[in-house]
Amino acid sequence: MTDRETKRLDRRRFLASLGAATLAGAGTWTARCSRVGSASAAPPAATQPPKVAFLGTVMFTHSHAQHFLDRHTLGYTWNGRWQPPRLEVASVYIDQFPGEDLAKERVRRHGLHLYPTIEEALTLGGEQLAVDGVIIIGEHGDYPTNEKGQRRYPRYAWFKRVVTVFEASGRSVPVFNDKHLSTDWNECVDMVNDSRRLGFPFLAGSSLPVTRRMPALDMPYDAPLQESVCVGYGGVDSYDFHALETAQCMSERRAGGEQGVSQIHALRGENLFNRLAQDDCATTRELIVAALTRSHNLPVETGFPTAPTSLEWFRRTLPDTTGYLIEHRDGLRTTMLLTGIRDFNYAGMLRDGSLVSCQMYLPMPGHGSTTADFFNPLVRHIETMIIERRAPYPVERTLLTSGMVIGGVDSLFAGELPLATPHLTVPYTAPRESLYWRD
Repeated sequence: MTDRETKRLDRRRFLASLGAATLAGAGTWTARCSRVGSASAAPPAATQPPKVAFLGTVMFTHSHAQHFLDRHTLGYTWNGRWQPPRLEVASVYIDQFPGEDLAKERVRRHGLHLYPTIEEALTLGGEQLAVDGVIIIGEHGDYPTNEKGQRRYPRYAWFKRVVTVFEASGRSVPVFNDKHLSTDWNECVDMVNDSRRLGFPFLAGSSLPVTRRMPALDMPYDAPLQESVCVGYGGVDSYDFHALETAQCMSERRAGGEQGVSQIHALRGENLFNRLAQDDCATTRELIVAALTRSHNLPVETGFPTAPTSLEWFRRTLPDTTGYLIEHRDGLRTTMLLTGIRDFNYAGMLRDGSLVSCQMYLPMPGHGSTTADFFNPLVRHIETMIIERRAPYPVERTLLTSGMVIGGVDSLFAGELPLATPHLTVPYTAPRESLYWRD
C-alpha cells in the first residue's frame, strides 16, 4: 500500500469514527453564576485573522445563513463606515440545496471552499481541527416537525459533531449557535455543559438583545424591577424566542440577577385576554399598553388607529394574540405577547412605579429595510468572541430563553395549562456593560 493510500485509509477511519460517535446523554444542569470571558486558549496572532468554519442548514435570499455569510465575507456597516470582516471564512458546509439556493453562488462570489461534511469543514480536509472558530446557523430548511409543532433543526446534532472533532483533536475553539439551542431541554443543557467541560467560549441567541433601541436606553443595573412585558409578533417556537430575549436582556439586569423560572402559562385569544383581565394583572395591563405605544406598526384604518391605544382596543383589534405568562423564582413576572404588529417592544416597571420602555429595532427586508442590518451587531460580537476567545455575554441567557420557549410550547400542547418548571433554575449574572448597538 502506498503512503497516499495509507493516508486516505486513515482519513476514512477518522471520519467514520466521528460519524459513528453516539450523542452523549444530556447531563444535569449545574446551577452556578456564569463567568463571562473565560478563555480556552491564547488568541491567534493579531497579524492573521482567525479562520472559521461556517455551517448552515440552507441558504436563500434573506435566510439567516445568507445574512451571516455575506457579512462574514463581504463586511458590514459599523460606526459610520464600512467594516471589512475581521475573520476569514476558511470553510463552508451547507446541508440543503433547494431550487432557490444561493450557497453555491455565494461560494463562487467570495472564493470560498464548500466541504461535503461538517467534519471536513472543521479539519479543512485534514486529520485535526484546523480552524479558530465555528459558526452554526441552523435556521430555515426542510426538517421534520414534531407533534408539538416544533421544527427539529439539527443544531444539537451538529454541535455534538463539532464537539466530537474537538475531542478527537485535543483542543477546542469558540462556537456560535444562532437562535435558541434546541427544542429539547436536555439537549440545551448538554450543549452548555459540553462548552464548560471542554472550556470553549460559547455564544448563542438572536439579534434582539444587541440591535438598536428607540430610544437608546437600558435597564439600570441592579434596578428594583417588578415586572417585564414584550409585545412582538410571529409564530410559536420561532419568534417567541426573539420576544423572550427582548425581555430577558432587560430583566437580567435587575437587582440580584437572574434566578430562573418557576412556572410558564401559555394562552391564546379569549383565554389570554380573560386571564389578563384578572385583578393580579393590573400592572401587566399597564405595561402592555406602554409597550404598544412604542410600536411603529399598530393596525390602522385610513392612516391612523381607530381609537387611543388601550388594552380594550388591543383586545378588539388583535384578538388572536398568543401570550406566555412567566413567573421567575425571585417573584419577577414576564409577559410575552405574539400579535400582528411587526416589531418588538419592551416595557418594564420598577417598584417605585416608574417605567422603562423602548423598541428593539428590527426593520425586516420588505418591511422598513432592504439590508436587515440588525444582524450587524451580532456579527460584530461573534467576531469579537472568536478574536478574543471570550463570550461577551452569558450563554445562560440563551439557555434560559430556550427553556422558556420549550415551556410555552409544552403549555399550549397541554391545553393551555400552567406548567411548573423547577428545571429552569438557571441563575446567572449579566455583564454590567450593555452591548446593544449604539454606534
